Amino acid sequence: MANTAQSPETPLITTEQAVYVYEAPIRIWHWINAAAIIVLCISGYLIGSPPTSIGGEPSLHYQFGWIRFFHFAAGQLLAVGMVMRFWWSFVGNAHAREIFRPPLTSKAFWLGVLHEMRWYAMMESAPRKYVGHNPLAVISMHLLFVWGGLFMIITGFALYGEGQGPGWIHSLFTGPVLWLFGNNSQTIHTWHHLGMWVIVCFVIVHIYAAVREDIMSRQSIISSMISGWRSFRDTKPVDHDV
Repeated sequence: MANTAQSPETPLITTEQAVYVYEAPIRIWHWINAAAIIVLCISGYLIGSPPTSIGGEPSLHYQFGWIRFFHFAAGQLLAVGMVMRFWWSFVGNAHAREIFRPPLTSKAFWLGVLHEMRWYAMMESAPRKYVGHNPLAVISMHLLFVWGGLFMIITGFALYGEGQGPGWIHSLFTGPVLWLFGNNSQTIHTWHHLGMWVIVCFVIVHIYAAVREDIMSRQSIISSMISGWRSFRDTKPVDHDV
């Protein structure tokens, strides 16, 4: 019988599968959204902790005015992007709905969340294989980003309308939100600022998880949000997808 064992000098041959997961509108939204969040966090921090005043005629530098302008512009971009992304969750492919409409009544989904929690805690020996987001990523983004982002948009427009004065923004956002927070504008400012730090923590964990999974999991993560294609490092069947 011939020896079929591979010699050390023979290169290891692997096959890599790929599936188109993230459509162009989702990828574009993701990176524009990331840029908007960076601008919002930096400008929001400076609004809450203003920089040292610049001497001279204010009209010559308009420092704080530019900080507020970039904050408001990025916030409006975030809001428009959120509306468009929600619409795309209905007209896009099956993976477009994951973070907006997760299968909360599915037992398999919650078992997947538990497995991923154990995997991130180094209590599982091997990761599962998903085409789209894993269940823990889905529920985390649904709660912290979708609902957290909606909270930031609503409170942000409420504070913006307060400065703008009477108008549709003031009527639609400022009045109702002020009433919910006991007609205390400073309370809205405090919760809005606290929400910024929640988003910052989410971004840090999100980036860590993406890099970690790109190295340790059985599928590509970071490159998928650039090309749209999810590639797999083995030919084993995909686990129950979201």
